[in-house]
Amino acid sequence: MTATAPSERSFLRRWGWAIAGLIIAALVVIFLAPAASSDPDGLDRVAEDKGFVENAKDPPYEWLTDYSIPGIDNETVSVVLAGLIGVGLVFAVTVGLGAAVRTAKKNRGSSA
Repeated sequence: MTATAPSERSFLRRWGWAIAGLIIAALVVIFLAPAASSDPDGLDRVAEDKGFVENAKDPPYEWLTDYSIPGIDNETVSVVLAGLIGVGLVFAVTVGLGAAVRTAKKNRGSSA
């Protein structure tokens, strides 16, 4: 049995697990994000319980504030779209970093 080079493998064989993971993450966002609790998360809850929440500073910038998209009035749709944008960004950054590492390894191997 001969090994095939990564460039010779089919698209689905190379990207199958990544695509499956992306679909699963999107389904989780679509079905579970609308059911998320509106209660404060861990750090916010501790700040409220310990009485130092008023000392908090606003972040210098905000992306998708409170998991919502401005201009979309339907809260469920807004939360789902914000979640899907987040999944897409994480996927893109991960694929980009993987490509950068793969290129760096390839270049380091060819110069030795």
